Amino acid sequence: MTTSHPVPVSLAEIARIAGVGRAAVSNWRRRHDSFPARIGGSDVSPQFSLSEVEQWLRDNGKLANAGGREFLWPRFEALGSRDESGLAIAEAARRMRAPRARATAAGLSAEARELAGEAARLGRSEGPRETFEFLLQRWLDTHVRQLSTTPPQLAALMARIALGTRITDGGGGLTVLDPACGTGHLLTAAAHAYDGPDPVLLGCEREPALADLARARLTFATEGREARTEIVTADALRTDPFAGLRADIALCNPPFNERDWGYEELATDQRWTHGLPPRTEPELAWVQHLTAHLRPGGSAVIVLPPAVASRKAGRRIRGSLLRTGLLKAVVALPPGCAQPHSVSLQLWVLRTAPEGPAAGPGAQDALLIDATRAGRPGTREQGPDWEALTASVLSAVARLDSPERELPEDAVRVSLLDLLDDEVDVTPGRYTGSGGEPSGVELSASWQELTGTLGELAGLATHLSKLGLTGSEPRTTATVGDLVKAGALTLHAGQQPADTAPLAGTSGTPLLTVPDLLMEGTPGRLLAPGAAHTSAEEGDVIVAGVVRAFRAWVHQGPPVALGPQLYALRVDPEMLDAHFLAGCLRAPANGRQAGTHASSSSRVDIRRLQVLQLPLGEQAAYADAFRRLTDFEQLLRRAGELGGGLVNDAGDRIAAGGLTTARNG
Repeated sequence: MTTSHPVPVSLAEIARIAGVGRAAVSNWRRRHDSFPARIGGSDVSPQFSLSEVEQWLRDNGKLANAGGREFLWPRFEALGSRDESGLAIAEAARRMRAPRARATAAGLSAEARELAGEAARLGRSEGPRETFEFLLQRWLDTHVRQLSTTPPQLAALMARIALGTRITDGGGGLTVLDPACGTGHLLTAAAHAYDGPDPVLLGCEREPALADLARARLTFATEGREARTEIVTADALRTDPFAGLRADIALCNPPFNERDWGYEELATDQRWTHGLPPRTEPELAWVQHLTAHLRPGGSAVIVLPPAVASRKAGRRIRGSLLRTGLLKAVVALPPGCAQPHSVSLQLWVLRTAPEGPAAGPGAQDALLIDATRAGRPGTREQGPDWEALTASVLSAVARLDSPERELPEDAVRVSLLDLLDDEVDVTPGRYTGSGGEPSGVELSASWQELTGTLGELAGLATHLSKLGLTGSEPRTTATVGDLVKAGALTLHAGQQPADTAPLAGTSGTPLLTVPDLLMEGTPGRLLAPGAAHTSAEEGDVIVAGVVRAFRAWVHQGPPVALGPQLYALRVDPEMLDAHFLAGCLRAPANGRQAGTHASSSSRVDIRRLQVLQLPLGEQAAYADAFRRLTDFEQLLRRAGELGGGLVNDAGDRIAAGGLTTARNG
């Protein structure tokens, strides 16, 4: 390793390199005096020298499952700049493909060029494609809040819809366009979905690092095929590098809610054949950009926020798209399909009229598909049921040009007469009705889930009833303050953030506040990059220090910043079990006794909270009981939600005459 300065790595990164849990690394640090000393960070988030860690892991036989790629990534991350690390990864990919190449990306530092060379050499020995994909995915994961990417499953679905709905001849191969391609997710999906000859993959991206990564990705995606790829670094709306081009299919996941998209300078642009997009409707500029680049019979699929389907400012353009037959279908997706993950995004399917005999009469309706219930709602960590979602959407889209075929229950054809009213609202849920009434399959699934939940509840109730909770003798307790003094844990108080941003589409650390706990229980804001904060990491016990939101739990997942009246307690695992501590702390009586006032808005003095004094060996049984009690509470809440929903849904279905057993009996 030839870097001129130490490359810092966190405990989590060391755990990833060694293929173990973070707790194991913490144990190594405590039990081995030879473990490398901290070179930076803080007591909460210490950092260590990568070279020293690597040597220690090798000397102590802790690298059985580690590969060379794991040691590469921290060095790319240490380059500091998101753009430079991305350009360095792209440069490494070029050198993997062409070992004798000497040209490098402009602006790369000597350290970045050297690192790209090392990565290329490793890639040639461990697999160029695998090494590039590993580095690219780590880069995307690291900068997930700064980049809006299209998940592979959604990209594949969009490519299949576009290929399935086009009416172009395609005799000379397929031309695909993505005018806001990012790192090439959609173009790669199109390359994989199309098995014909000579595809032409064209993309445009305004950020040089993303454009370079897209070029590298497509080089690997088209390996072994006669394909032409071209990625241009430009703003496609302001400076269209493919003016005059006509593509067979176009795919796009454009930037959302951009106000500075070129409204003034593009006011007379010839692409706006359906009307000048309002300043507040940049998405409709992207829609018209796509349709302007389709050849007759070509198809486009674009990801849009749901408001585009109904906002008053865009109704004139929506009406024109419908009247001309360009807007063929709108698909409402479940939340969690792409960023922002809390929103039910939509796919708009657009197609230009074919030429010649295939033209036929103009469309008199549009296909609206409400797929929000086709797959379970997802999150960033766990997406929707992609298999079920894909099957449902493709089944409906396959009937786009077959009006005689029966549609699935979550799809409906709506006549232009009904759509072209004062609102021109093309939101699928407004017409399908599937958002309010579950299908028979969904009702059956809910009953099965309720039956399983009740079974788990019964099992937990039986176990908890046998714990012997009566006749216990008073046990000695210690306060959190006592445990801090004894070194059994460290206490870190949350703080008022100086600057925050909305959760979707920006960079920073998720910020958890007391109002979040009172509402949805998940972070709703981001802490601005570089802002001072208190971080809770995986395994820490988080305590809400206010009576109305009093609770304590063991944090799971990535680090989260804590706002005022939230506290992170980091235990010494040789003295305290985190789940045992959380269980003791969240006892309701504990919070009441430690409260400073009687009102629900009063604060809880965290240092006064009581914890049983037990040897570490005995804490495990208590921790298990606390976990089971928490599981029981969550299952009880879920059973209530399921039961209440089933009472309403089944009642509506029965009242509407849906009791088939009555007719059959």
